[in-house]
Parts: sequence; structure tokens; C-alpha cells
Amino acid sequence: MSFRKVSIIIWVLAVVLFLLVLHHNFLSLSSLLRNDVTDSGILGLQPIDFATDVHQHPVNGRQEEIPVVIAASEDRLGGTIAAINSVHRNTRSNVIFYIVTLNSTADHLRSWLNSVSLKSIRYKIVNFDTKLLEGKVKEDPDQGESMKPLTFARFYLPILVPSVKKAIYMDDDVIVQGDILALYNTPLKPGHAAAFSEDCDSASTKVIIRGAGNQYNYIGYLDYKKERIRKLSMKASTCSFNPGVFVANLTEWKRQNVTNQLEKWMKLNVEEGLYSRTLAGSITTPPLLIVFYQQHSTIDPMWNVRHLGSSAGKRYSPQFVKAAKLLHWNGHFKPWGRAASYADVWEKWYVPDPTGKFSLIRRHMDASNIK
Repeated sequence: MSFRKVSIIIWVLAVVLFLLVLHHNFLSLSSLLRNDVTDSGILGLQPIDFATDVHQHPVNGRQEEIPVVIAASEDRLGGTIAAINSVHRNTRSNVIFYIVTLNSTADHLRSWLNSVSLKSIRYKIVNFDTKLLEGKVKEDPDQGESMKPLTFARFYLPILVPSVKKAIYMDDDVIVQGDILALYNTPLKPGHAAAFSEDCDSASTKVIIRGAGNQYNYIGYLDYKKERIRKLSMKASTCSFNPGVFVANLTEWKRQNVTNQLEKWMKLNVEEGLYSRTLAGSITTPPLLIVFYQQHSTIDPMWNVRHLGSSAGKRYSPQFVKAAKLLHWNGHFKPWGRAASYADVWEKWYVPDPTGKFSLIRRHMDASNIK
């Protein structure tokens, strides 16, 4: 073999070796980038850790997964369990629950979900990092919600369910009587990151509201005396919406940096006090009203029939309550409490706590104690 041929072979081998090294380095870089660029990184937020256990059962793999996000606080855990059970029992869809809680509640929640009647439910327990709220919430004894971090979990959906494009959020004081698939299929207009039930047009408002004043308009939630609010040019008479149940397009949510926008208004409220002093509803509502002003779709009003917790009296007919797709006990009178209306409807979906830590409070119990 000539010297020239040997030189060519050596040169070819050197080129091949160089290309192999280059390819290996490229793969390593790609892997590093995938690990670093996450949803939480894009949003500039601290990631929330998933619990190590994922309770799942075999389902039809061809069905689209329906993510439902719900919070679970220790003092309201029975509400979360009843809500989850009602969703599960009224659908054949592939539902997975992302149950957002604190570390101190996780074991209690897990033991409850291991009850025989709940074993077929698919869920993931997600720990909420309260550090996310530092500098964004002012503790106000008059607003108990301000001291309950899980109230704000709905602001961080892209972190709670990072791999999905669409999700349902619901409060823990609801019962679902319809098929959750119908709510999930709510159409969202192009450019809209969420769909809510508006207060002025809701079935609930048409049935029960008399002399409600401003609690169904923006002025009931925001202080229009503040210059920063006035500069937004939002009409004070604009109908508000309820954030206790909504459908979110998380692709659009991320694109618009909705979480960052919400955090901005939370911080400004701490500094300047932008919310109404006679706040008509949840402390989470004002920033959502600002961010989604004239930029949200609507859900069917029967998927958020609310105000069941506004008073101890019964405001709806039995026929109306039966027809509702979702019942919402927003207000002071919760269905697991002493003076709740329609508690019998809610209790059909309640599963007793196997640990005995959570128990229902009922009037007949008070009477027996007096005896």
C-alpha cells in the first residue's frame, strides 16, 4: 500500500472520530437545555414538587386525559374529598386529579384517598411552596383567605400541571352533578387563557339576587379611588366573574405570562392597597379581574351554580338544584358546617375520614350534646 493511500485512510479516520465527538457533545448540550428550560424557568417561578407516590389505575389509553386541579387544606379536607368523589362518580372520562396541598396535610390526604370507595380515583399529590407568596400577600385578619396560601394555588397552574395544555380548576366547596367532560370541552376564544362564569349573567344571579348592590361589578372588588386603578380605564360597572371554577388554556396562559401579571398586581396591592375595603368575594378575584378584563371566555352558568353558602336559608327550588351541573357553596356557610343549606345534597358524596380527624358539624349533634 502506498504512502499516499495510508495518509488518506488516516485522514478519513480522523474526520470520523471528530464527527463522533462533535455529535456526543451536541447530544449532551441538548439534554442540558431540556433540563434547564422548564415552565417554571420561563415564568421565573420556583417549581412545586410532586409527591413521590402517584396513585393510578389502568384506563383507556385512547381517551384524552382531563386534568382537574383542586386544593386540599387540612381544615377543609372533607370538602376536597366530596368534590373529587362527585366528579369521579359522574363521568367515564379519563380524569386525573392534581391535589394541591401542604406537606403537613399530605399523609392525612393520602390515607383518606386509600378508602375502599375512593381507590379507583387517579391522582397526584402536589406540594405547594408557600415561598411563592413572599411579598405578594398582606396578612389581614378581616380577610382570612389572605393567610391561607392554598387559596392562591389557582394562580400557578402552569407549574402545578406543567405537561398539559388545558385544565380545569375548582374550589373545594363544590359538588359536580354533571359529566366533567362537558365542562372540559368548553370552547375558549382565540387569545383567551381562561373561561369563567360571569356574575351578572349567571343562573345563580337570575334566581336569587335582590338588592345585591355592587358585589357583582368591578367596583365591588377594586378601589376606584386609587389612581393606579383608574388609569386602567376599566369600567366600574363591568360585570365580575367567579374564580372558583374555570377552564384554563395553559398554552395561552404561558404565552401571556398570566402568572407574572397576577403576581405584579398582588405586589402592588401589598404596597398600595388596590382592592376594595368591602371586598365582595374572594381575595383572589381582584387580580384576576384586572388581568382578564374583557379577555376571557365564559362557561355554561349551570356549571357554577353558586351562593349556596351565602346564607343558611334555601334560596333555590329542589328542581333547580337537581338540574345544576355544579353546585358551589361559596360564602361563609360551608356544607360540612352547622348551618349550611342543601347539606343533604353535598353529604351524598362525602366519604367519612378513616382517621377520624375530620368530622361533619350538624345541628342534631348540638342538640344531643345539650341533652
